Amino acid sequence: MALSVVDLYRDVLPKTNCGDCGFPTCLAFAGMVVSDQFPLERCPHLKPEVVARCNRELAEQYAAGKWTKRDLAEDALTWARERSASMALEDLPERIGGELIDGSQEPALKLPYFDTHILIRPDDIVRTDGAALSRWEKVFVYNHLAQGGRRLPAGTWKGFEEFPNTVSKVKTMAKQVESPLSERFRGQLDALGSAAARIGGKDVTGQGNSADAAFLFRPLPRVPVTLLFWDEDPVDGFGATAKLLFDETVTEHLDIESIVFLSERLRQMLCEPSEG
Repeated sequence: MALSVVDLYRDVLPKTNCGDCGFPTCLAFAGMVVSDQFPLERCPHLKPEVVARCNRELAEQYAAGKWTKRDLAEDALTWARERSASMALEDLPERIGGELIDGSQEPALKLPYFDTHILIRPDDIVRTDGAALSRWEKVFVYNHLAQGGRRLPAGTWKGFEEFPNTVSKVKTMAKQVESPLSERFRGQLDALGSAAARIGGKDVTGQGNSADAAFLFRPLPRVPVTLLFWDEDPVDGFGATAKLLFDETVTEHLDIESIVFLSERLRQMLCEPSEG
């Protein structure tokens, strides 16, 4: 029986994203094992008999050239869709917000998404404004459906590193999200304010925070995100700093990797050139 990236991640690996294998997530490690023949035994948390059994299956598919150089985004999307497949649309509004609507062909959940809405259909997720959703965006939305959370935001904010099991992803958050935001908007607080407003961000500067600029975003109804930004101070030698804060309930609505995907999308949207 062949092992796909999804199979290896779902059925074999511990899914703790501990980083002991040298990769930031179990999904990334699974992708390297399947597509680049990276040794499965580099995960120190697998029993020898499990490694031996899987290596026999992997050797057969390597020899057949099966699943080499897989598309990790597509594998992640497949996995996320599988996770959410049992979710009934009619149960979602009470749990995650939004409203059920009758589409032209089938019912859908209309859910606020940043400054627009998305339609969650049984077979796909699309934006109501006609813009395309990336596969990684669909991944964190599907995982939001499957996570099972229903609590409203509590209003208690935490840094990403304060949540359990984030050790392996803290560097990714800093490198892929917070550092690029610091560099892009260094010395440009007005530009940051304009970019935030463009995607529905609310200015909350000075409201319980000491940042030079702070903005509240609502990517999803029950997943608010706050961006704090301290501009550079050349006199005192301080560089610009950006930090994302999440409501304490966020891990009830998104897994750790999906929080990173969502954060990366927020960074992309803020850094996109404005029209006109």
